Amino acid sequence: MSTAAAGAALAGLFVAWEQRAPAPMLPLALFRTARFTAANGVSFFMYAGLFGTLFLMTQFLQSAQHYTPLQAGARMLPWTAAAMVVSPIAGQLADRYGNRRFITAGLLLQAAGLAWIAAVAAPGLGYAVLGAALTVAGVGIGLVFPTVATEVMTSVPAPQIGVASGANSALRELGGVFGVAVLASVFARPGVYTSPAAFTGGFQAALWVGAAFSAAGALIAISVRQRPAHAEARSPARPEPATADAAD
Repeated sequence: MSTAAAGAALAGLFVAWEQRAPAPMLPLALFRTARFTAANGVSFFMYAGLFGTLFLMTQFLQSAQHYTPLQAGARMLPWTAAAMVVSPIAGQLADRYGNRRFITAGLLLQAAGLAWIAAVAAPGLGYAVLGAALTVAGVGIGLVFPTVATEVMTSVPAPQIGVASGANSALRELGGVFGVAVLASVFARPGVYTSPAAFTGGFQAALWVGAAFSAAGALIAISVRQRPAHAEARSPARPEPATADAAD
């Protein structure tokens, strides 16, 4: 709790400094734009659910299901591979239909995949079920990666695209750290590593929180005002999907 309080205090000091700086590194006026603020909120909660779950999922495969690190990594592939396949398709379709549909659907799929795992997790859970749930979550994040990045870029004037991109990168990393801290705190309990059953109990509780983070992102996405598809087609080049971040 002390480190969380220190982090919140530092964030508050940063905001106070930026408000008074003659040439702020992050102009806080950007957050007066509803689309920019909503898109960054989506990134924060998506990465909170994603990184927090990734942190525990590999441990579940090893501690509760007794796979080796290599075997556990291989069993995570449906999650990342689905995102790699879906992201380019989502990026192209969003130029026609707009970003909000894909962001919302993607976060709901991620929430559904994590909730599915939380509901059925057990030391003897078969991989067919786990792999299917991971694929659902992977399709979800694949829908969000390119579209939320484009939403951020197209919500600000062209001269501020670099600042907007940097702010989004910082907030998604902050969301990932926040997610790991919160899910790990929910997971932790006396004797959690003493048996597969004890581990699974903490794991399930944490994954419900990860699913809730994803659902919160979906609610924020619904508030993003739909940008006309023809306007998005005229926007700057679509950023590359942030698939590398998901693998960290």
